[in-house]
Amino acid sequence: MIQRITRALSLCLLLLIPFKDTTAGNLMVRDSLNTTDTLKNGFFHRFYRYFQQSNKVKEEKKFDFSVIGGPHFSSDTKLGLGIVASGLFRIDREDKSISPSNISLYGDITTTGFYLLGIRGNTIFPQDRFRLNLNMYFFSFPSQYWGIGYENAKDEDHYTDYKRLEQQVKLEFLWRLAPNLYAGANAMFRNVSVKDFDDISFLDGQKKNVASFGPGLVISYDSRDFIPNPSKGFFAQFEQQFFPGFLGNDNDFKRTSIDFRYYRKIWKGAILASQIQGIFNYGDTPWSMVALMGGSNSMRGYYEGRFRDNDLIQFQVEYRQKIYNRHGIAAWGGAGNVFPDMDKFKWKQTLPTYGIGYRWEFKNRVNVRLDYGFGKGVSAFYFSINEAF
Repeated sequence: MIQRITRALSLCLLLLIPFKDTTAGNLMVRDSLNTTDTLKNGFFHRFYRYFQQSNKVKEEKKFDFSVIGGPHFSSDTKLGLGIVASGLFRIDREDKSISPSNISLYGDITTTGFYLLGIRGNTIFPQDRFRLNLNMYFFSFPSQYWGIGYENAKDEDHYTDYKRLEQQVKLEFLWRLAPNLYAGANAMFRNVSVKDFDDISFLDGQKKNVASFGPGLVISYDSRDFIPNPSKGFFAQFEQQFFPGFLGNDNDFKRTSIDFRYYRKIWKGAILASQIQGIFNYGDTPWSMVALMGGSNSMRGYYEGRFRDNDLIQFQVEYRQKIYNRHGIAAWGGAGNVFPDMDKFKWKQTLPTYGIGYRWEFKNRVNVRLDYGFGKGVSAFYFSINEAF
């Protein structure tokens, strides 16, 4: 077995190493002077050079696109293999005064049976007159469900297993009304299908499979200098979504979302980022559309959806420091609370989050991040692209 592996590795190396004809009889011998060429022209050198140059600004390219992937581990999905492709582009290549458009494709598969494929991006039109934002994904996830409300979720061991299949498409089109001020409309579709619910009583009589579709209105102020990884600026957005029964929804409800973010340089290579976010549902909200706490972007450390309810308020502040060349670190802290409505908000049910992370600049100002988050008696590891917020 060892001999076969050795021969296979030797063959791979021979394929990567160029040879030189040194005799008239076509006798092929290795040229010791070609060792440097081997490193220059071999696969591993090309592989290294690809990542070495991936963060260089390539203005000559209409579409600057790169791919990265590798193994990862998280508390929720266990051992997995993920791949992320990121692209930067400008519709008006002559105008460097506005942030470039960006798009990311991402996929993942893990040993628990989880798989995910998605695409998200922001397209900025000439003179920043219009913006088109997209977030689309589908996944299959062997999940856990505690029910709705803080009281159901506070007992970590009181849950049921089920398989969640989810698809979502969200499109947002914005017009610029004034410098940094935008308004527009969006549309959102989410379909959740459930299989193998161990204890269906956790749903309290609600339907297992829920499809929700609705239009919305958006107003936002955005002075960020670079959307995937801002170093300065302010972002504020108000979003009102409608899911009426006449559009085919089994549940008639509405959702209001607010999001405030602020970014500031504090010294060389250091950025302080902060975010306050709120989600508020009204009407007959299905279990699949209530506000979820946790995940890779906010309240890191908590299993996404363990704590869920009609309403959610959460806050986080993150310190980001570039260390050397393309390497950096991050540290954050925050808090969040889920509740049925404002009259039933309880401070004592507020949960903490904190953690640390590593950053590697995959493309110019586009980071791959490895985060380890902690919550109240829980922790989780995350691998993703772009900053959490």
